[in-house]
Amino acid sequence: MKTTTIFSTLLIQVHLVCYGWSALPPPGHVTMDSVNMKHVLKWRPPPAPCSTPLLYSVQFQGEFELTVMDGIWVDSPECQDMTRTHCDQTLDLGSDSDYNIRVRARCASQTSEWAQLSPPFNRRDTLLTVPLMTVSAVGDALLVSFEQALLTASIEVEVWKHGNAPGQGRVFAVPAAEKLLHVADLQDRSLYCVRARVLMKEQLLSQDTQEQCVHVSGPHAPWKSPTTAVLTLLLMVGVAFSAVWCVVQCRTRRSCRNFQKEPLPHSLLHEGAAPIMPDELKEEVCIDVRVVSKDQRLQPGHNAHG
Repeated sequence: MKTTTIFSTLLIQVHLVCYGWSALPPPGHVTMDSVNMKHVLKWRPPPAPCSTPLLYSVQFQGEFELTVMDGIWVDSPECQDMTRTHCDQTLDLGSDSDYNIRVRARCASQTSEWAQLSPPFNRRDTLLTVPLMTVSAVGDALLVSFEQALLTASIEVEVWKHGNAPGQGRVFAVPAAEKLLHVADLQDRSLYCVRARVLMKEQLLSQDTQEQCVHVSGPHAPWKSPTTAVLTLLLMVGVAFSAVWCVVQCRTRRSCRNFQKEPLPHSLLHEGAAPIMPDELKEEVCIDVRVVSKDQRLQPGHNAHG
């Protein structure tokens, strides 16, 4: 009896050892990389050889699934039976609740256990990066522009005069849809500094940008204003047009000097408004004219009327 019990125990241990060696281990080092509200789950492949490509599947469980749907798990639509070791869950994690997330591997007919992310993830833990900021001075105002800003977050901008403490400056809020801030009515010939941070739902804050300081020239440099620039351009166009007109007129006068008209004879000139030829002479007059030679005129008894 004792021999049979010992043999059964050894058989069970051998079966467990063999099963443990043949089972596929779960993925390891499951982490969540969340930057600027983009959430990417990452993991490492299981430390076991596989003759076929390893396939991974991801599931998540939020507060709604846990409390209302009796703790069901939802498959990530874009992360089922895939070969990559990361999964973009930005669209899956749509609320500010805590999410349980897990991943498992499959090699041929073997499937590993689930490897769960610990602790649960909340998108409020995302890392907000500082915005790319550019500051320039235009007259007595500042233009602050931003690049690669979040579409769902606003930007808080602080402006102060150099020499004062940063906390004593003016604070402006740039909405998510805008990327440009115009700060007017600043003191001319002064140095102003600017820094900004990303603000999301009045809870998430990014780090501050490095402060940028620029000189405000004020109204002493009116050529920098857009209106003055337009007027200057119009003036230049007017000067160019006048120069072209002068060149054309000079060429015309030179042509007139080179090709002068001869004056009319005095017989054709007539003072007053009366016509040169009287009206009575305008009618056609016909007379008989006889032409004789000089010799015929000298003959005696020659009559001119013949």
